[in-house]
Amino acid sequence: MKVKRTQNRIIKNNDMSKGSTISKNSSINENSSINRNSTINKESDINKDMNKDINKDINKDIDKDTNRTMEGKNKSIQEVLRINRDGELEYLTFPALSEIPFVKHLFTTRLGGVSEGIFATMNLSYTRGDEREAVDENYRRIGQVLGCELSHMVLSHQTHTTNIRRITREDCGKGITRELDYENIDGMITNVPGIMLVTFYADCVPLYFVDTEHRAIGLSHSGWKGTVNRMGAHTLQEMKKAYGTDPEKVVAAIGPSICQSCYEVSEDVIQEFRAAFPDKDLQNRLYERKENGKYQLDLWEANREILLRAGVPDNHISVTDICTCCNPTYLFSHRASHGKRGNLAAFLGMCET
Repeated sequence: MKVKRTQNRIIKNNDMSKGSTISKNSSINENSSINRNSTINKESDINKDMNKDINKDINKDIDKDTNRTMEGKNKSIQEVLRINRDGELEYLTFPALSEIPFVKHLFTTRLGGVSEGIFATMNLSYTRGDEREAVDENYRRIGQVLGCELSHMVLSHQTHTTNIRRITREDCGKGITRELDYENIDGMITNVPGIMLVTFYADCVPLYFVDTEHRAIGLSHSGWKGTVNRMGAHTLQEMKKAYGTDPEKVVAAIGPSICQSCYEVSEDVIQEFRAAFPDKDLQNRLYERKENGKYQLDLWEANREILLRAGVPDNHISVTDICTCCNPTYLFSHRASHGKRGNLAAFLGMCET
């Protein structure tokens, strides 16, 4: 199976994001990131009952340079997302977060689970019609990779808000081994070792936060509504209130989600972005008008700008180079599947001391 990447991101060198550098045309080792249109050297057995449109490997060309490089062409190119394998299970990690010793994280793909049909195979949603037993097993497999019991995971209840919940030990297992007693929670923060935060995606933007000074974390879901209402800034504000977080000490990551080339939106959405981001130069970077009167919107750049304005240093922000909609057999995409899909999940937790 091929995984399509957008242009390689050029990120600043910094002590929190070490790792080997690669050129755009260099060969990649098994545990490193892969270049655009390179092949994962492993055949993955997606369930036999999957629909033909899901089995088809969609490899659309990205038409335009989306202007997401952070530095000039002379800077070294470092991997942004790493593909990892554990048997049939494949998952993504950010090297910048992996370098932080007190956290564990990953972002799931569709590969390595037991769900069938439109949910094949690593669906992590209990609310889209999949078998409960299959989803439980999928969580167990992810838990084995992370070294985390299901009873230590805490799930969000996402409704495109900017509501943030502070997670404590009393929340452990909620949404997976215990019933949720909260709703309308799109972001979670904690400083409790052993807790694993879990949020869900199928085109919307995952936001990871690690406070390296106060040992605290945040994980938030940001669709276009969350983005226009600055979900990233809200998460940092709540971390500051709860833990004294200084954005300059935060390492952040913007996870796999829909890219600008795939994300067409209507005028009403753009009107909200114009109001939220009145700077003309920024508007020119965030969206492009099409002949049909609609727009291509860049949620990755919008969220990066939000984090920068909130005080996170440019070289502390990793931005995905993998689009969910460009890779519908590898990642769930609401838009590519017309809503017939399961959910991916972001996991972020603090190691036990």
